[in-house]
Amino acid sequence: MATAALADASAPPGLNEGIAGLYDESSGLWESIWGEHMHHGFYDAGQAADMSDHRRAQIRMVEEALTFAAVPDDPANKPKMIVDVGCGIGGSSRYLANKYGAQCRGITLSPVQAERGNALAAAQGLSDKASFQVADALEQPFPDGQFDLVWSMESGEHMPNKKKFVGELARVAAPGAPIIIVTWCHRNLAPSEDSLKPDELNLLKKICDAYYLPDWCSPNDYVKIAESLSLEDIKTADWSENVAPFWPAVIQSALTWKGFTSLLRSGWKTIKGALVMPLMIQGYKKGLIKFTIITCRKPQAAIEGEETPIATPA
Repeated sequence: MATAALADASAPPGLNEGIAGLYDESSGLWESIWGEHMHHGFYDAGQAADMSDHRRAQIRMVEEALTFAAVPDDPANKPKMIVDVGCGIGGSSRYLANKYGAQCRGITLSPVQAERGNALAAAQGLSDKASFQVADALEQPFPDGQFDLVWSMESGEHMPNKKKFVGELARVAAPGAPIIIVTWCHRNLAPSEDSLKPDELNLLKKICDAYYLPDWCSPNDYVKIAESLSLEDIKTADWSENVAPFWPAVIQSALTWKGFTSLLRSGWKTIKGALVMPLMIQGYKKGLIKFTIITCRKPQAAIEGEETPIATPA
């Protein structure tokens, strides 16, 4: 499945509209049950978790990603300008704005998410630090080298062209800036394999159809892309065991009266997504789906001897 995702191609017809529609429909339901962070939680591997743990686990996911990427938090070196690519309703952006006192810019394909993100920023007194707009991650509306932290939490799986996606993350990164990608991947292929097995491809196709996902790629594919862009300090980790309690908990929340009635009101796209949640669990258990973090840095100078200052807001 990786070939098309790595190719220099634009989004298939209707993909962006489908993604926007899915999140326009489902974001309110998610927020009402799970809060403002629209991503997996991070748990201790092999340990059970109860419902009270899950929102804390989502915050822990943010902190674990920052730690893995060695993002500095001392006053002199902490991030000052952050982009959140695929921002949801802005949970990560507002958390990072509070943590670092930074300016955060979030982009999403969903007008509903952008509007809600800005409303929550205003309600939390963060309108001067966090803002959200509708934009395509493959054509970001930012100048080169603007951000000293580039953040993508569970949006890469929606990108039809992974090379262009990572290239845009690198383009808007300032020299030396860390780039953090947390995303769904399929397993790495063995040296003797040219592709995934037919039953694996079939399982992923069912998930793709429900969640408006294009072709998947592997962690190794992301590493090759980062290397081809001359990015530095490239690291990956498989956090699949650390997110294992998440999907069972999402299913459990959907089976509550509040979850069930809210799901029925939310729309067909959301219902279709809920129906394939057991397939996500199956994919993790088979070792097919890998919850992956990829981090790297833009070289200190894109051109030898040249230094690009971080753009600051007017």
